[in-house]
Amino acid sequence: MKTIAIIPARMGSSRFPGKPLATILGRTMIEHIYKRVTMSSLLEATYIATCDNEIKQAAENFGAPVIMTSSTHERASDRVAEAAAKIDAELIVMVQGDEPMTHPKMIDTAVIPFEEDQELNCVNLVKRINDESDFQNPNTIKVIMNCYGDALYMSRQPIPTLNKLGFDHTLAYKQVCIIPFRRETLFKYTRLPPTPLEQFESIDMLRLLEHGYHVKMIKTEFDTQAVDTVADLARVAKLMESDPLLSSY
Repeated sequence: MKTIAIIPARMGSSRFPGKPLATILGRTMIEHIYKRVTMSSLLEATYIATCDNEIKQAAENFGAPVIMTSSTHERASDRVAEAAAKIDAELIVMVQGDEPMTHPKMIDTAVIPFEEDQELNCVNLVKRINDESDFQNPNTIKVIMNCYGDALYMSRQPIPTLNKLGFDHTLAYKQVCIIPFRRETLFKYTRLPPTPLEQFESIDMLRLLEHGYHVKMIKTEFDTQAVDTVADLARVAKLMESDPLLSSY
């Protein structure tokens, strides 16, 4: 099964314009992500998908192949689908362009279930939320799952409702944005009409859920911090100072 990764990135983030090229410990965020993703032994190739020439030039400077896409995409998944149409691959792993703490073992964890279950169409990683401020943060996408590990709903609001014992006794999980799709599922996603909850929450996966598709959630042991704001960038830089992967690229 040919497996590739595509990292969607754009300069026009409403919360942090230009963040793919923001510097963390001497490298741009997009370079950290690319270098770390390529360490996965299960990937045949990794690409950056963008509509911005600034990102294209920066990526080519550190050796990343770039696929230019339309500037009209509102969802990262749609940008990845446009890029994937130009590549022959059965499994496409979307790695969000704001996850500089991505670990290559996370890619492996998300991909291996497809080798074991031919019925799987889409997987997301999830991690238990251990910090209540993270639980309350609207930039953290919370996930509710059923007994079989399929997503029931995702929200930027703090779900589930805290029980009377408080946060420490609540099983809360967040989406970690490493998302493999089977090729046909990714292209099907782009053909599905955008849905009300997808637009209200601004969460890609809700389009699949609202149209009745299953999204399998797989737990990861790695905790990451997405960069949505300038404050997140400083927090991530501090967390990455002692990251052993840094010496590998």
